[in-house]
Amino acid sequence: MTIAARRPPRNGDIAIRTEDLRRHYRMGETVIRAVDGISLQVRAGEFVALLGSSGSGKSSVLNLIAGLDRPTSGNVTVQDRDLARLSREELAKYRLHVVGMVFQSFNLIASMTLAENVELPLRFAEVDRSKRESLAREALDRVGLQARMNHRPSELSGGEQQRAALARALINRPQLLLADEPTGNLDSHTGTEIMDLVREFNQQLGMTVVMVTHERALAEHYAERMIFLADGKLVGDQPNPIASQQAVQS
Repeated sequence: MTIAARRPPRNGDIAIRTEDLRRHYRMGETVIRAVDGISLQVRAGEFVALLGSSGSGKSSVLNLIAGLDRPTSGNVTVQDRDLARLSREELAKYRLHVVGMVFQSFNLIASMTLAENVELPLRFAEVDRSKRESLAREALDRVGLQARMNHRPSELSGGEQQRAALARALINRPQLLLADEPTGNLDSHTGTEIMDLVREFNQQLGMTVVMVTHERALAEHYAERMIFLADGKLVGDQPNPIASQQAVQS
């Protein structure tokens, strides 16, 4: 069965599971324990925030879930796939069909138009050009940027660039959105606009969201659940009734 052919998880299913997850690096004689024995579960449709100070391991955990890095030991299972057992080709398909990713830096290609940036994942998937263009328009319209599709990144504000990055993450209609400090380069007003979009994708599309942030106030406003990391270890895991109540009201 191919990556794309698997049944998407229903809300409430376990979408992500890590078991005694470890990622250690060696720098000379020193061992850096970036991730040091983390076990957690995320259910399909949840909006989860990973919180911690710089060096706590939160981005390392996100990279392991994304299949961008491999664990030293332990397991990462996403939708019943043990990522450690996937080949490089299978991991590439997993990232293409299952995962959408948004980073603090927008990672847009300066020489490409907005539409070309957004449809780039579909080029890798060898999707027909006319369908790529149609899906890019749809994704840009969803984030309010259809009128800017022929502009280049340098012609956009920071908020518009992050909206474009969100559109690119959505182009393959992923079941899992991974966001690493998505508001880190934005002012507070623009950051709120971006996070409102992320919450909309979570609520209206049923997309599972795992967001890395060091801002507790941001997590409290948007995430249903907050997971706290320190020195590569899980030190807290609690539901967030504030965001859960807001989700019900909206």
